Formats: sequence, structure tokens, C-alpha cells
Amino acid sequence: MTATAPSGSAARPLALPAPRPRSDWDAWGTEPARLPAGAKAILATLLPGKAHPIPRRAHPRLSASRLDDAALAALGEIVGDDHATRDDALRLLHLGGKSTPDLLHRRLDETQSAPDAVVAPADHAEVVALLAACDRRGIAVVPFGGGTSVVGGVDPEAGPHRAVIALDLSRTAALLELDETSLLATLGAGTTGPQAEELLGARGYTLGHFPQSFQYASIGGYAATRSSGQASRGYGRFDELVHALRVATPVGDLDLGRAPASAAGPDLRELFLGSEGAFGVLTEVTVRIRPVPAATAYGAWTFPDFASGTAALREATQRGIRPTVLRLSDETETRVNAAMGGHLTRLRGCLAVATFEGTDAASAEGTRSELDAVFAAHGAKSRGEDPARSWERGRFASPALRDTLMDAGVLAETLETATTWANLATLKSAVSDALSGTLTAGGAKPIVLCHISHVYPAGASLYFTVVAALSEDPATQWAGAKDAASRAIGDARGTITHHHAIGRDHRPYLEAEIGPLGVEILRAVKAVVDPRGIMNPGALVASGAASGSGAVDPA
Repeated sequence: MTATAPSGSAARPLALPAPRPRSDWDAWGTEPARLPAGAKAILATLLPGKAHPIPRRAHPRLSASRLDDAALAALGEIVGDDHATRDDALRLLHLGGKSTPDLLHRRLDETQSAPDAVVAPADHAEVVALLAACDRRGIAVVPFGGGTSVVGGVDPEAGPHRAVIALDLSRTAALLELDETSLLATLGAGTTGPQAEELLGARGYTLGHFPQSFQYASIGGYAATRSSGQASRGYGRFDELVHALRVATPVGDLDLGRAPASAAGPDLRELFLGSEGAFGVLTEVTVRIRPVPAATAYGAWTFPDFASGTAALREATQRGIRPTVLRLSDETETRVNAAMGGHLTRLRGCLAVATFEGTDAASAEGTRSELDAVFAAHGAKSRGEDPARSWERGRFASPALRDTLMDAGVLAETLETATTWANLATLKSAVSDALSGTLTAGGAKPIVLCHISHVYPAGASLYFTVVAALSEDPATQWAGAKDAASRAIGDARGTITHHHAIGRDHRPYLEAEIGPLGVEILRAVKAVVDPRGIMNPGALVASGAASGSGAVDPA
């Protein structure tokens, strides 16, 4: 139930959301995912020999806390003693993100590296005070929202400091302000995706941001990673939705964004969007909202091949046709979905699905008709609404399958990139070849799937899923494949990440994209707003890296 401030009150917050569960410490979500009926056939092709399943660890051992009583008490004075703790049950839920390396470490390592304490501020003022206290005491701070990073973005790394805390932002979850004239809402950074939709939906509005991590990720996390939701064609990327930011840093705070457009120098919001907690903590985010759509239509088509489907998406996008969701699976992804069972069993070629929102049924149907005409001109066959509706029902379920597949000895992981339309086929081939060439195990080749799910007039994203038999050394196995794919992305002039962010995993490849001077600019910003380097050490920029050091990991 949503708690609401009295009618007409100007008090902050306007409303508080119902609590949301946290994901398990060693898996995505809180319930094991069931493999679809058709998955057994796929597993049989991947595991012709001996499987190497990795069981979950029942009783983890955590690293001992290095935070002394005096430091814990000082932090407790700011947030209340109940919200600054070294309790192992809470430390366990803040071990880091949910990438395949994260999950492997939690199954394989005897001792789990945990934050030395978990501290949960209630608002911006408490965050400012905490950062000042940690800066004085030499304590590293890792801002923690939903813990859904898949690039090592929230690892409890102390760097050169004596201890590290997880700054749990869940208590900041709230609708703080609502401007119904300007269609702007200010949300606490710890508000999760479902909480934001709950708070806004009660007033007839939606944010419209639905990444695959939606059930657990937070508003602050969306901004700090430049998230892109599945409805990006209709609503835009998250950075496009941000009107204003409130930021706390170890040396002061910032209120950025006061008008819909400005020529007041470079836009400082851009320094903190995508900064991943390395420059400070995003405590409040003001976003553009819309009325909840009155009608939604659905459509699905199959193309003869990926090239014709890509050409159709490009034409539709460049003509300004705006479905809410627009996705195209390649032949392999379409076949795998077919093998999983259900209504997709008769589909061949490349499946495209789309949804269309409007102020009424006629407007939603009108957009669908426009898209249908373009698709038909490129050889597509309409498949009705069912495939799109089925995709929408299961769109947040896929990450949990990684855990179930790992139980069976199968690695399943994703990576993403983006490039221009002209370069898309080259980039897709390069990444697919890199993954296929590095993940053969036990005589079985991996299955590499790909889809387009974010489109722009100049290009599109590519989202890869790879499924392979786990080797006896799965951490090394995936590290090699990830490195090969990342280098292939750089060589083919794709971006190292379209929406997963840099974290620690992508940091070695950042200089190749932004250049040495770009890295120096990031270091210079960090030196100003975080001179002692306590903010998320090792994320985005290397912890304690010296300018011009010539280190192998230059970022």
C-alpha cells in the first residue's frame, strides 16, 4: 500500500511506496526459475559429454568486517544505529552485482568479499553527512540501489582505504515532488522500478522505463548507468527522461537542471549520468512522466532473414514511426525460442515484435498499420498479436534462467553494444565469431543469439545471449570469451556498452573508445569532486590511478 501525504500538503515526501523484496545473495530474484519444456533438447546438444554443474553454496563465509566500533558509531549517529550495521545477514545482500563472474564467485569461493558495513540513509542530507564522515575517516563508499549491475559496478572494493561500506539507498524510496503542469516527478534515488510505477500510477502517470532489471533496479541506478528500457523507442533512454539531478559528493552537493533546455555552459548533468557512483551519489532524480496510455496494441512479424528485418527497422525508424517497443530476433534466437515450446513452434526466419500505445485504440492501431506497411514491403509476414503478448508476459524472467542453467552445468550470459546501421552486420559477425571461437567445450559449440531492441535514426543496439557448456574452470572460460568479444567490439568500432555501463569489467576497454585524453578528463573530474577517491573505488576509473602512469589498465 502507498502511504500518501495529506491532500494539498507541500510536505516531502508526497508518498511512500510499499516495500520491495531484494534479490537473493547468490541468484537473480527470489525464486528459482523453471526451465521451459523445450530446454531439454537444447541442453542435450550443449552437453554431449560430462557436465560440470556448479551447486549453490548453502552457508557462505563472509570476510571479516574491518570497520571499528568508533567508526560504526559515528555513522550510526547520522542515520540512526538501526541503519548502520555490520550484521552478516545484511552484508550478505550487498556482495555486489549479478553478472556471471559475480554468481560464479558466490558458488565457488570459500570466502565472500563483503562490505564492512551496510549504512542506509533516509534522505539527501544524511547522504551528504555520511560522505563527509567517510571522507574524513578514509572509508570507501559504494552506492547500492537494486544490486543488478552485470559489469562489476557495485563490488565492495575498498581500494587504498581501510574499509568500505555499502550505501543502501532503499530508505530514500519516495515520490518527493509532482508537477502535473510540467509533467515532472522527483523520486528518491532508491525507488525501484515497480515502486516508481506504483507511486506514479496511483496518480494516473507512468515513467515508461522497463529494463530487464525492472523488478529490482532503482531510479538512481538507471541514471548512474544510462539505462535503456525495453520501451525505449516510445519513451526514450533513461538519460533522455532526466530533467534534474540532486547529487551529493564528498566535497559538497549539486542541484543540476532547472529548465527544459539551457545554454548555461556544458550540461553538468551529463557528468553524473553514467558516472556509476564514482563521482558522488545521485540522491534525487526529477524525471519526465506521461499519462498512463489509454490503449495498447500488439504486433508480430517474421522476416526471411536478419538483413531484411534490419532494413525494415531502419526504414521505419528513419521515417519517424514510433512503436513503444520494437525488437528483432536473429534466426538463431527465433529458432531457440521456437524450441522452447509454446506458440512459437511454427515460426521460422526472424521474429519481430512490437507494442503500440496511444491516447485511444485508433491511435495505437494507426501506428501499427504504419509499421505493418513498411514491414510488408521488406517481405515480412504478420503473425498476429500472440508472440508480442507472450514476450511481454515473460520479459523480466530471462535473467533468473542463468541460475537454473548453471545448476545443470550450462553457462548463459549476455553482452550488448551499438553501432551505425551501415556497420551493424559487420559488428554482429565479429562478436558472434569471437564468442563462438572461445566457448567451445567438450566438443560442443556454443549457441549465440542476437537481437535488436533499441533503434535510432543513425543505428541500433545489438544484444547477444550466449549459451555454452560450463568447463571445469568456468571463471577463466567466461573471462576469455568476454575479453575476446570486447576486443571484437572495439576492433569493429562498436561501443563497449550501450546500456550496461562500464563498472570494473569494461574499464580496460574504455580508453580505446574515448581516448587517453577522455580518460584524463574523467580522472580530473573525480579529483575535484572526490579528491580522496572514496567513491566506488575501481568503478569507471581505476582506483588511485596516476595520470600518465602507462599502466596496462589505463582507466
